[in-house]
Amino acid sequence: VQLQASGGGLVKTGGSLGLSCAASRRTLIDSTMAWFRQAPGKEREIVTVVNWSGASTDYVESVKGRFTISRDNARNTLDLQMNSLKPEDSAVYYCAEDESGAFYYSEPNHYEYWGQGTQVTVSS
Repeated sequence: VQLQASGGGLVKTGGSLGLSCAASRRTLIDSTMAWFRQAPGKEREIVTVVNWSGASTDYVESVKGRFTISRDNARNTLDLQMNSLKPEDSAVYYCAEDESGAFYYSEPNHYEYWGQGTQVTVSS
């Protein structure tokens, strides 16, 4: 399984970034997909999650109203639109797949497949 994340970068406070995650050699249609992030010295935390159909989503409280997760099962892609970014959003962001399709687990160890991570840096 290959998950390839892209779209990170450097942005000023209040700016926007979009992240994408593409899967190759498999279909994601039955899987729960999530974005995690990990800042230096901190544990990896779940940011947002979407069920297999895209109909159900959830967000960590700190990003509600600012981040939007979406998926396109026909294209095998997962996206994260991040608006009104804050310095505390700075982290390496990872896309992750839970092929059980359960909605949902917050712990990283329930996710079998991971993208390589993309750095998001928000300057103050």
